[in-house]
Amino acid sequence: MLKIAIFASALRSNKEGATAIEYGLIAALVAVAIIGAITLLGTDIGNTFNNVGNSLAG
Repeated sequence: MLKIAIFASALRSNKEGATAIEYGLIAALVAVAIIGAITLLGTDIGNTFNNVGNSLAG
């Protein structure tokens, strides 16, 4: 029983694991935001470049 209490105390005092998980969640959130922005704007930007290219060629 004493070993369990010592283990639980060590888990509560160890903040590195929680910090790593928080950084991982933040990185995942940023990645989702970037993918969403690229998905929404990708077609519009592609069309704009095509229009510019057609205007320069024609």
